[in-house]
Amino acid sequence: MAWDLEFEQDKKKKGPVTCLGMVFESEEARRTYFTEELKKKLPELKQIEGFPKGRDEDILELSDPPYYTACPNPFLQQIVEEWEQERSQNDQPYLREPYAADVSEGKNDPIYNAHSYHTKVPHKAIMRYILHYTNPGDIVFDGFAGTGMTGVAAQLCGDRKTVESLGYRVEEDGTILSNEDDETVWKPISKLGVRHAILNDLSPAASFIAYNYNTPTDPQLFQEQAEQVLREVEKECGWMYATLPSYATEEQREKALEALRNHPQSILEDTSLPWAKINYTVWSDVFVCPNCSHEIIFWEAAVDKEQGKVQDEFPCPSCGVQLTKKKLERAWVTEYDDAIHETVRHAKQVPVLINYSIGKRREEKIPDAFDWALLNAINSQPIPYWFPTDRMPEGYNTKQPQESHGITHVHQFYTKRNLWTISAFWKKLNAYKWLITSIISRNATKANRYVINKHNPQGRVNGPLTGTLYIPSEQVEQNVLDLLRDRQRRMNFERNSQFSSAVVTAPCQNIGIQLKSEISYVFIDPPFGKNIMYSELNFITESWLRIKTDNRPEAIENETQQKDLDDYQTLMEQSMRFVYDQLKPGHWMTIEFNNSHTAVWNAIMQSVQRAGFIVASVSILDKLHGGIKAMTYSSVTNKDLVVSAYKPSNSMAIYMGKLPHRNEKIWSFVDDHLRHLPVFVGKRGQAQIIEERKPRNIYDQLVAYYISLGRPLPILTSADFQSELVRRYPVRDGMVFMEDQVTEYDQKKQLVKELVQVELFVSNESTAIDWLRQRLLSKPQPYHDLQPDFMKSIQHVNKYERLPELLELLEQNFLKYDGEEEIPNQIISYLRANYHNFRGTEVTREMRQKAKGFWYVPDPRKAADLEKLRERNLWREFEHYRDEAKTSSKRLQMCRTEALKSGFKRLWMEQKYADIVLVGDKLPPAMVQEDIFLSQFINNAKSLMR
Repeated sequence: MAWDLEFEQDKKKKGPVTCLGMVFESEEARRTYFTEELKKKLPELKQIEGFPKGRDEDILELSDPPYYTACPNPFLQQIVEEWEQERSQNDQPYLREPYAADVSEGKNDPIYNAHSYHTKVPHKAIMRYILHYTNPGDIVFDGFAGTGMTGVAAQLCGDRKTVESLGYRVEEDGTILSNEDDETVWKPISKLGVRHAILNDLSPAASFIAYNYNTPTDPQLFQEQAEQVLREVEKECGWMYATLPSYATEEQREKALEALRNHPQSILEDTSLPWAKINYTVWSDVFVCPNCSHEIIFWEAAVDKEQGKVQDEFPCPSCGVQLTKKKLERAWVTEYDDAIHETVRHAKQVPVLINYSIGKRREEKIPDAFDWALLNAINSQPIPYWFPTDRMPEGYNTKQPQESHGITHVHQFYTKRNLWTISAFWKKLNAYKWLITSIISRNATKANRYVINKHNPQGRVNGPLTGTLYIPSEQVEQNVLDLLRDRQRRMNFERNSQFSSAVVTAPCQNIGIQLKSEISYVFIDPPFGKNIMYSELNFITESWLRIKTDNRPEAIENETQQKDLDDYQTLMEQSMRFVYDQLKPGHWMTIEFNNSHTAVWNAIMQSVQRAGFIVASVSILDKLHGGIKAMTYSSVTNKDLVVSAYKPSNSMAIYMGKLPHRNEKIWSFVDDHLRHLPVFVGKRGQAQIIEERKPRNIYDQLVAYYISLGRPLPILTSADFQSELVRRYPVRDGMVFMEDQVTEYDQKKQLVKELVQVELFVSNESTAIDWLRQRLLSKPQPYHDLQPDFMKSIQHVNKYERLPELLELLEQNFLKYDGEEEIPNQIISYLRANYHNFRGTEVTREMRQKAKGFWYVPDPRKAADLEKLRERNLWREFEHYRDEAKTSSKRLQMCRTEALKSGFKRLWMEQKYADIVLVGDKLPPAMVQEDIFLSQFINNAKSLMR
C-alpha cells in the first residue's frame, strides 16, 4: 500500500521498529525491506494454485509484509516460530469438551459494522469459542477468513473490558469466570490474554479487509487524515450533489442555471442562492408499452405512493391498457462510453425523486430543470482520475446486471457523479483505501434499492440485496460524500496495538506452507455450496484493488465454473485435510454453517469426517439479525449451525493403526470419543439430552470413523456393540458416560427441574424413531394415543423414503407392556405422576390393567435383543434392494434408508465393496446426496475399488 507523506512522517517519528527479530529505523524501512524480500519470492509463489491475478507491482503495493501479503505469505513460518517462542509453556494436558452452549451475539457492535461483507460472524461470538478452546498465546487458524473477525476476536481475548461485556468475570490474575451452567456459581473457564491468528482467504478483497481490521492503527490519526481528505474532495465534488429547494423562486432558478452553464464546478461559491445538499436520488427504469409503444416511467405508472406499494397491474399512461411488469419491454439507450472507447447499449433510467437537506430539514422533490441540467453538465465532463474499467466476468451473479440493464463493465455500476467522487477519494486517500472499499461494491452502486411498502409509505433506502449484484427497477443513488463520512465515524474504534495476526491470500487447500500440528484451534465459516458466489461479488472491489481472485480452487457450486456438488465436496475435503494436518492432535475445529440444503450440509460433514475429524456436537449460533435473504425467504434459516469436531489424539491414532485385536480398538475409540463429548448441557432449570451420547449414535460415529480411514469394520453388529457398551459404561437417561463423567452428570442433574430434548423434524425412518423415543420417554402410551400425532409429524418425509407403518416401527424399536409381567419402572413413574389414584400405592391389578398396551423405551440393557430383531428385518429388506439392483436396469425409487445403512454396514464388514457400489448406483442421486451415511459408504467403497 502506498502510504501518503503525512502518514509516513508519522511512522518515522515512532523510531526503531523490531520485526521478526530484526530492528529497523522506522516502519517505512521495515516495509521496504520485507517488500523487497517478497518481490524475490514471487516467482516461486506463483507456482501455487490460486495465486491471485494481478501485476507484481500491484501485489507488492497492496501488501504490508511480513504480516500481510496479497498472495501466499512466505514469512508465515518465521511468524509462527516467533509466536511459539513468546508463548508461555503449559505442561498441563489439553482436554476440552465441545463448546455446546447455543451462542447469541448481535451485529450492532461498531467493529462489526465498520466494513460490510457478504457473510460475517460477529467477533464477540467467535471470542466465546476461542476463550473456551485456547490459552493465551495459542495460534488460531481461519482458512476462510473473510473480513478477519477471527483475528479481531483473538486479539480482544486479551481485552478485559470486552471479555467482561460477554457476561464473564475477570479476576485480578486474569482468570476468566463463567456462570453459564448455574447463575449462582462462577467457575474458571479460561485466561485473559491475546491469541494469535492466521487469517487466510482466497479473495484479495477479503484479505485486504481482514488486514485492515487487524493491523495496528492510530484511530486519531486516521480520523484526522480522513477528515482532511473528505474536506478536499467535498470542495472539489460537492457541486455535483447540489440542488435547489422546492420553494426557490424562478429568478433564483434562472441564476443557478446560468452559473451552471458558465462555471459548473464553482456554482456553490454564489452564496446568494439557497443551495441544498442532495442526500439521495431515486432513479426509475423506463419501459415501452407493447400496445402503443409509448415510454413508461415505472415509478410513475406502477408505484402507488399513497398506499406505499408497487402495483401488480397498472394502466399504460398513454393508451390505458392494463399491464404487468412482465409484459413490458425495456427502453434502451445507445451511447458512446469514453472510458472503454466503445458504443454501449444500456437500460434507460431517469431520476424521479430527490431527497435533500437544507439546514437541518430534510425534504423531497421531483427533479426540476436545474437537476437535469446538472446531470448533463456532469456527464459532459471527463473524470480526471483513474477508475477501473474491467469487463464483468461471465457468472451466476453477473448475468442479471448484463441482461436486465446492459452493465458489462465495472465502472457502469455507478452513476457518473458517484464514480467521479469515488475515484477522487481513491487518489487522495491512498493510505486508507479500506474506508472506500466499505462502500464501492454496495451502497455507492446502482444495486442500491429504494423500497416502497405498506409499513413505510414514504419509502426507504434499503441497500443492495445481499449475496447478489441485482439491479432493481427503483435505484437509490446515495451521496458518496455522506456515505464516506458515515463510514469514517464507524471506523473510529481502537484496533490492535501490535501485529497479532498474519494475513494470507491463498486457497485453504494450500496456503503455500505446511505448519504441521502447530495450530491450537480452528474456526471457519466456509462457503456453502451455491449460496454466495464470492469471486463474482468481489470482482467490483478487486477491480479497484487491481488484484483478482483466481477462482479455480474456489470451493463453490457454480455452473459457469462447471462446478457441481461433487466438485464442491472435493474442494472442501481438500481444505479439511489441510486443516487436519495443521491442527494439534486432540484439539478442536469449529465450523459455522448456514444453508437450507441438506445435500450441502452432508457434503461439508462428509468432507470433515473423511479428512479424519470426529464430530462431537452441533449447536446454534444466533446472529440475532438475519441478512436480507434470511428475512425474506422462508426457506432460509436465520440461525447458523455450529459443528464442533476434534482431531483424534496421537495415542488413539497410534493404537488404531495397529493391526491385531481389531475389536479392542473399538473401546479405545469409545473412551477417546466420550472424553470429547459434553458431559452436561443445561441452563435455567433444564437439562438437555445429549444426542451424541446415545448408544446407536456412538456406533454410527464409530462406523463413520472406520469408513473415513478406509478400513474394514470390526466384526461387531450394532446390537452386540450396544449390549457391550452398556455393560462397560454407566448409562443415564439413555446416554453413555465414562465413570468419572457420570458423577458430574448426576450432581448437575439434581439441580434442574426437567430433562428436555430438541424438537425433532421427521424426515426419514431414523428421525421417526427418535421422535417416538422422545414421546415415549416422557409419556409411555398406547398405540391409539401415539397414532394421531405421529401422522401429523410425518407430513414432510423425504421424497425417496419408504417409511414403515407406525406399528412396525414400534415393534422393531420399543417394547409393549402385556399386562402380565412386572410393570417397567418408567411406566410406574408415569402413572404415579399423572394419576392421583396411583400416587404412593403399590402395584395393583388396576395399575396393571391401566398400563396394558403401553409402549415404552426399553432399558439399554434389554435393547440389544430388539436391535438384533431390527437388524434381521433390515437385512431382509436390503437383500430385496440388492437383488433388484442386480436384475433390473431401473433405479430404486423408494427405499428404507435404515435398511440401506444396515446393509452397507454388513457389506463393509465383509469387504464386499462392489455390492455397495452396485446398490448405490441404483439409488436416486438426490437421496444419496442428502444422506451423509449413504454417501460416505458409496464414495469410500468406490475409492477402495479404484
